Amino acid sequence: MDINEELKNVLEWIICIIIAVVLGLWIRYYIMTPTKVQSVSMKPTLIEDQRLILNRTIRLGNNLPKRGEIITFEAPTEQYLNEKQFKETPTAIYKEPEGVVNKFIHNVLEIGKISYIKRVIALPGEHVKIQNGKVYINGTELKEDYLASDIKTESEGGLLVDFTVPEGTVFAMGDNRENSHDCRAFGCIPQDKIESIVAFRFWPFDEFGKVE
Repeated sequence: MDINEELKNVLEWIICIIIAVVLGLWIRYYIMTPTKVQSVSMKPTLIEDQRLILNRTIRLGNNLPKRGEIITFEAPTEQYLNEKQFKETPTAIYKEPEGVVNKFIHNVLEIGKISYIKRVIALPGEHVKIQNGKVYINGTELKEDYLASDIKTESEGGLLVDFTVPEGTVFAMGDNRENSHDCRAFGCIPQDKIESIVAFRFWPFDEFGKVE
């Protein structure tokens, strides 16, 4: 085997590896990826250490998730909604990383990125009111059969208790309302920060299936 043939073989292997890596990243970013539940904010629906498959095809279109769907989204940079922000728009604030490399590492490789998992409660243009431990959408009480019987929805110390969801955003909360840091504190989530919809649970096996 001459040097040129050896070099050709090496180059072919390098190309195959690059294609495999790019394809893997594309599937992970746009199609699906596994994850592990790491917080108590979605109890009793989701419990810590359960394994889920996330459907990321929402990134391929221009559609928002539906009410009741469980989503993951990037954690806002500004952790708490303040009065000035609320008066301008009740939308979560994000500080984008600077530079192409940093953006790739953060957005695609997701190294150092924090994500939250919550349930979509209200959609763009809907009026939300949290009162007497319940949620009202456009004046009608929202039926939330997925909540534990003793759970009441309060303001979580935030300002989002009587507002209209801005266009291009969703309002989301955890099912464990008393132990969930969510949109009540930092504002509604822009569409481009929504990462995925929970497809199904694959661990533990006795609870395998779609998550409602």
